[in-house]
Amino acid sequence: MKFQKVWVCFFSATGTTRKIAETMARRLAQQGGVPFGAVDFTTPAHRQTPPAFSEGDLVVVGTPVYAGRVPNLILPFVAAIQGNGAMAVPLVVYGNRAYDDALMELRNTLEAGGFRTVAGAAFIGEHSFGRALAAGRPDESDLAMATRFAGQVFSKVEGIENFDNHSPVFVRGNNPVGPYFRPTGPQGQAIDIRKVKPQTAETCNRCLWCVQHCPMGAIDPEDPRQTPGICIKCNACVKGCPQQAKAFDDPNYLFHKDDITARYSAPRKEPECFL
Repeated sequence: MKFQKVWVCFFSATGTTRKIAETMARRLAQQGGVPFGAVDFTTPAHRQTPPAFSEGDLVVVGTPVYAGRVPNLILPFVAAIQGNGAMAVPLVVYGNRAYDDALMELRNTLEAGGFRTVAGAAFIGEHSFGRALAAGRPDESDLAMATRFAGQVFSKVEGIENFDNHSPVFVRGNNPVGPYFRPTGPQGQAIDIRKVKPQTAETCNRCLWCVQHCPMGAIDPEDPRQTPGICIKCNACVKGCPQQAKAFDDPNYLFHKDDITARYSAPRKEPECFL
């Protein structure tokens, strides 16, 4: 089956999902000799109107994995994207713990939105909570794998004659999807960090970088020291602040961050790709 355009469509607070998804999509466009387009829905400004695709489009749709699932506050937007018969490659990126049911959830959501999923993948990127877990990923090996996988997707799509008997691509995960991963405290008790927000140091010079890049629009533009909105712990503000003025200090959050770093830094997880 021929396609007329390749798109990359992604949510990527700290850039890791974007890097893998774009690598894959650009390679597909190059192999097909077709135009390339991008839809970035990371910030609220980019989520005003869900995009609509059409038959002839091949779309790599990438999201991070939060607690083993597609981020719940982003899922309604993903569900509102109109596939209109376009082919899709669902892609999830996780921080070396596990992707649990995220890829299954993304595949099912795209299929329900009118896409025909032809492949799927789970890759590894630096964990949002810090620099240590899955440090430096995606690395050269990951990006090389993304390029190779794009070639495999291209070959599969070329061999498709029609979608008369289309079935969603097989991916790993529970269907229906299971519960979110729940963090635990020092005694193994459940802890809830959903309302935890970053604090701001005196080094803040009100440059408003954090306001412009917060995926939830949660930071007050009049006073960037305040976060009145919902924080999803993506750490875009922490990792990106030019003054390094943002940080989390909640004890439960810090314990959870250190705990998953200690438990899941090894072994190194490798990408899983499905055709």
